[in-house]
Amino acid sequence: MVKLALRSGLRWKVSLAIAAVGALVAVALSLVVHNAARVSMLNSARDVMDSRVQIAQRFYESSGGKLMLRAKLDDPALPKPLREAADLGQRATYLQDSGSGAPEVWASVPLRNGKILSIHNRFDDRFDILDDLDRALIIGSVSVVLGGTALGILIGGQLSRRLRKASVAARRLAEGETDVRVRDAIGGRVRDETDDLARAVDGMAEALRSRLEAERRVTADIAHELRTPVTGLLTAAELLPPGRPTELVRDRAQAMRTLVEDVLEVARLDGFAERAEMQDIELGEFVLRRVRAFLPEARVRVLREAYVSTDPRRLERILGNLLANAAKHGKTPVEVTVEGRVVRVRDHGSGFPEELLKEGPSRFRTGSADRAGKGHGLGLTIAAGQARVLGARLTFRNADPTGPGGGGAIAVLWLPESSPTDTSTFPIIQVPD
Repeated sequence: MVKLALRSGLRWKVSLAIAAVGALVAVALSLVVHNAARVSMLNSARDVMDSRVQIAQRFYESSGGKLMLRAKLDDPALPKPLREAADLGQRATYLQDSGSGAPEVWASVPLRNGKILSIHNRFDDRFDILDDLDRALIIGSVSVVLGGTALGILIGGQLSRRLRKASVAARRLAEGETDVRVRDAIGGRVRDETDDLARAVDGMAEALRSRLEAERRVTADIAHELRTPVTGLLTAAELLPPGRPTELVRDRAQAMRTLVEDVLEVARLDGFAERAEMQDIELGEFVLRRVRAFLPEARVRVLREAYVSTDPRRLERILGNLLANAAKHGKTPVEVTVEGRVVRVRDHGSGFPEELLKEGPSRFRTGSADRAGKGHGLGLTIAAGQARVLGARLTFRNADPTGPGGGGAIAVLWLPESSPTDTSTFPIIQVPD
C-alpha cells in the first residue's frame, strides 16, 4: 500500500487559520446582531400594537361603539393566550409565527361590556429591513474572511520566506560552506522566533565546526606523529633476513603506513584545504588506461566520449579506490562504463551495506561482514572527498538481483560541466532518476 504524504506550506496554514477564525467570529457576530435586531423589532412592534389597541379602546368607548384601526370585537381568530389574559382583565400582546414571512403581532384589551377588542398586523416593511440587514451581514462576513485570508497569506508568506532562506542557508552550511550564517541569510528588520532559531542553528553550527576542526587536527597530528616511527619500522623490516616472518612483518608495516597516509589524506579533505589542479582530458581514454593499470581483468566500455576539465591525479585516486573496493569486497566481473561525463563501476557481489546506502561512506566502518570484513572503511570516504574537491558527486546503489547481470554494487561518479573554483563552493549536478 502506497501512502501519500500531503505537504502544505506554512503560508496556507496561517491563511486557513486566520480565515477560519475570521469566519467563526463573523458568523457569531452576525447571529448576535441578527437576533438583537429581531428582538428589538418585535418589541417595537408590540409597543406599537399596544398603543393602537389603547387608542382603539378609547375611541370605541367615546364614540358609542365605533371601531377604528381595523379593530375587531371577539375575533374568532384571537389566539388562546390573549383570551386567557382578557378573562383575567389584562391588556396583552402576542406574537403569532405562521412559519413564513414576518410574525403576526396581536394586541387585545377586555371591554366593560365583556367583549374583547383586538387588532393585529404583520409589519412586513420592518422585517424587510431585517432581510437587508442579513444581506449586509453576509457581505460583511465574506469580506472579513477574504480580508483575513489575504492578511494570512501576507503574514504567512513573510514567515515562510524567512524560513525558506534559513533552510537554504542551513543546507549550504551542511554542504561545507562554513562561512554561511543563517541569521544573516534571513535578514530583514522583523524580529521574531525565526531569529532565535537562526541564532540557535548558527551557534550549533559553530560549535560543531569547532569540534570537527579539533577532531580533524587531533587525527592529523596523530597520523603525522605516527608517520616517522612507521617509516622507521618499515625500514627496519627491510633489514630482516628473508623468510616468512619477515614477509609478515613487512606486510603489516606497509599496511600501517598505508593507513597512516589514508588518515592524513582524510584529514586534509575534511579541512576543505585541498585545491584541484585542472586539466582537459579525454575521459574515456583516461579511464581505459587507468583501469588497465589498476585492474586489468575489469571490463571497460566507452558508450560516449567526452572531454572534461578535471584533476587527473584526483580522478585517478577515485578510480583506484572504487576498483580496489570492487575487487576486494565484490565478485567478478568488474565492469567500468563511461557515458559522457558519467563513470560507473560495478561488481557482481552482495552489494553495498544498507548503512552506506542511507548515510554514505564513513571512515572506520566497513559495513556488513559479507562485503567488508577487511579494511578500515577509508577507501570510499577518500573517494567521496576527492570527488567533492573536483566538484563532482559520487553516488552508491545496488543493482536489481532480478535484472540483467544479477545483483552487485554500483558506484557512479558524476563529473561537473564546469570546473570548481573553490572546494567550499562547487556546482550542483542534477542527478537523473
